Amino acid sequence: MRFVTLPFALAMLAVGLPRLSIAIELQPSTLQAWNDYVRTADSRMRERVDGPRPFLWADEAGDRRSRLRQGEILVVPVSGRGTHIVPNGLIHDWVGAIFIPNASVERFLAVAHDYDRYKDYYRPLVADSKVLACTDQDRSYSMVWQRRVLFVNAAIEGEYQAHDFAVDGQRGYSITTTTRMQEIEGYGHSDARLVPPGQGDGFIWRLHSIVRYEERDGGLYLEMEAIALTRDIPASLRWMVKPVVNRLSMDSLLTSLRETRDAVNRAAGLAGRLVSCAGVSRNSGKAKGSAAN
Repeated sequence: MRFVTLPFALAMLAVGLPRLSIAIELQPSTLQAWNDYVRTADSRMRERVDGPRPFLWADEAGDRRSRLRQGEILVVPVSGRGTHIVPNGLIHDWVGAIFIPNASVERFLAVAHDYDRYKDYYRPLVADSKVLACTDQDRSYSMVWQRRVLFVNAAIEGEYQAHDFAVDGQRGYSITTTTRMQEIEGYGHSDARLVPPGQGDGFIWRLHSIVRYEERDGGLYLEMEAIALTRDIPASLRWMVKPVVNRLSMDSLLTSLRETRDAVNRAAGLAGRLVSCAGVSRNSGKAKGSAAN
């Protein structure tokens, strides 16, 4: 089994919220709601492999595949308006799709496994990236990413665990989740520090992504469902802030898919040259904190 991921954090990078008065702490009830939601999302993915649903979201409507082949990038909320209220938090869930002509699964995997180069593929949003552990059964990597979001310079350091499942020679999917996320207070300054997990401004507490890919029609269909957990927006501000947050979420997912397509196209000569695990051990990365489970 091969393991792969994309920097799905980019897909929801801009769902950060403005600095809403005081810091907030992730509550057990919020985390429970997140865990329940993620389990449901993963179950939907299994239905695409074993059940009656099409493997690709693009095949669920007659015009989606044709629009993708004409060069469109499609991004929509998975349900409702893309934002779900849970106790003391919000879950954002969006899906995007792109078609990359003349691309193959092998070329896509060559890019997706190259964790150390995520900072090149997705800069300036990704400030640093590196593989932490690599075995025949799993892979993990870290990223530091930053962006000015609604008047705030938000920066987060995270660690991610990736699991990839091959359906057949032309199709596969990956599930990636955060194992640690910590805001960086004072990013870019000499006194920068990591905020303890689950504390801070609540820009993003958790991330989870499901990436599907299928090689057919002379290219590669690539779909990404990006799910994020953030702090809630006070009711008095929702009418103003939520449309902005949703717009930023859509734009970020569009950007992530577009930059992935560009990286795959630049890697045209790398087909079959997957990044090796040689020299990478499970202890190669030193965690600076641990996330609550």
